[in-house]
Amino acid sequence: MSIQHRVVRGTPTGGQFRGTRRPDAGIFLGDDSISAESSSCIGMCLSPRDIGLPNSTGVPEGSSPIAIGHPDCEAHGHLAVTRRCHHCGRFAPRVGAHRCEAPNLIVPTESAQAVLAACARAGGRPLIVGGSVRDALLAAESGNPCTPKDIDIEVYGADVDALIAELGHVGRVDEVGRSFGVLKVTVFSKDGSGAEQVEDFDVSLPRADSKTGTGHRGFEVRVDHDLDEVEAFGRRDFTVNAIGWDPATHELVDPYGGSRDLADRVLRHTTDAFAEDPLWVLRGVQFAGRFEMSFAPDTAQLCRELSGSFAELPKERVWGEFAKIALMARRPSMSLDALHEIDWERHFPELAALRGVPQDPQWHPEGAVHVHLGMSADAAADSATAAGLDGAGLNAEDRMVVVLGAMVHDFGKATHTDLGDRITSHGHAEAGVEPAISFLRSIGAPERLVTKIGPVVREHMAVASAGDGDPSPAAVRRMIRRLSEPNGQGPGLKVWAAVVAADHAGRGTGSGPSPADAWLRVAEQLGEEPEKPKPGLLTGRHLIAAGMKPGPQFKEILAAALSAQDDGEFEDANGALAWFRHHQRAATG
Repeated sequence: MSIQHRVVRGTPTGGQFRGTRRPDAGIFLGDDSISAESSSCIGMCLSPRDIGLPNSTGVPEGSSPIAIGHPDCEAHGHLAVTRRCHHCGRFAPRVGAHRCEAPNLIVPTESAQAVLAACARAGGRPLIVGGSVRDALLAAESGNPCTPKDIDIEVYGADVDALIAELGHVGRVDEVGRSFGVLKVTVFSKDGSGAEQVEDFDVSLPRADSKTGTGHRGFEVRVDHDLDEVEAFGRRDFTVNAIGWDPATHELVDPYGGSRDLADRVLRHTTDAFAEDPLWVLRGVQFAGRFEMSFAPDTAQLCRELSGSFAELPKERVWGEFAKIALMARRPSMSLDALHEIDWERHFPELAALRGVPQDPQWHPEGAVHVHLGMSADAAADSATAAGLDGAGLNAEDRMVVVLGAMVHDFGKATHTDLGDRITSHGHAEAGVEPAISFLRSIGAPERLVTKIGPVVREHMAVASAGDGDPSPAAVRRMIRRLSEPNGQGPGLKVWAAVVAADHAGRGTGSGPSPADAWLRVAEQLGEEPEKPKPGLLTGRHLIAAGMKPGPQFKEILAAALSAQDDGEFEDANGALAWFRHHQRAATG
């Protein structure tokens, strides 16, 4: 077997090499004495020019040592100048043009095919780029076909006016992003049943961005028709997003080794352009939880160096990434760990305050509070999916409440943990509402979500009031009413129960069945609607009919009647009136 790796140590002078050059890979293959599985590095003296690599590899002349293709070489401290493509297995320059066959990696919809054909008619070479290709490669790992909607398309060699004209024959073209080289195309079609379908496409031209100021608007964008794939893809954030697919040739376009990093679940910045937009750091944090990925060491260091740029980010952009964590992350704990690793956790002081805060090891064998919150958020993502809160359609908001609620439910432990003979945290539920709300607002969460999560934090320990048995009907009715506050905008019993279940599941070996299940069961037995308490049976009209004049006493009487109703003292309007008459007699002595 020919050697599939080679390491060069020392200066690029006076070395000898026995082997042959493999033209299609641009490297040398040595003799058969060393197998491809060898874990040893071999000392040789070659320069990048010696092995036929272009100057675009970024390896300076005279640099050493140099690793060629060996998967462990970088771990040994060597500088890699070639890589093995994960998809085709061939070698390629570490950075440089590389294409390989990927038939049917993506199966475009009819609307997508129409948009791609329009781009070609305009004289362009369209590539499907970005997340669609990444997701198709992930789907291929499981052997699943990928027919994405709303794909991103980058078109090379086309005139923008000709492109707009051709796309106009396919769908509605929004030119609002034309100066940035981006067109939005909406295509209307009908499915097999005749129902109307709408698909949106971002069609972009290769562009060169340059940082001119602070913030996300501090960029000068210039459409550059002469950019090739390598240069254009170098403007993307991570190598896993710097992958394209050519629908004309069915080739994977992978100039930065993104397919390998995707398979290894590594987040690696594509080029130094990464430093120009600090939002890309938070995007990496989002990807960490969404795809269970980790930062490459050099990328993590670059993120640390960019920490001071956090202040440039408007809250709506910060929320865009946290919303995706709540909606899509399989392991939100990995996003929290990534924030700590890259020193961005400090920008969220309520979160940072929990790191290392101890817990009673008997009740929380998993360890400190930050560990518990990460495990709870992971369990919340799982429980939300199991409950049908899968981030799609009308349930998206509930999923965000469940995941974020689990992530913040113990924020009160930062100030209410007592390290006495036994570690306790009495009162932490109520104390946690304020810091939880502060954190949620700092990440730009919409107020409607904040309004739902606050009651979940406040009430998450109320489940313990029932002990090991079922809660009383009165306790369930009161809980449903409290969880509807304020003004019916609260989270409801089901969402609260999902967070409580996540809290209980986030205890590692101390986990067990959720105590909130009993509350849901009692609510069902009572015929109570878990998201909406029953309205008060006694109303102001009853009081007026009884000869009372409206005043402050109305509120007191109606509140007492509502409490008696929840306690089960009456179940209909006649019972409410009887309760009221008795209340009046008692009040008048």
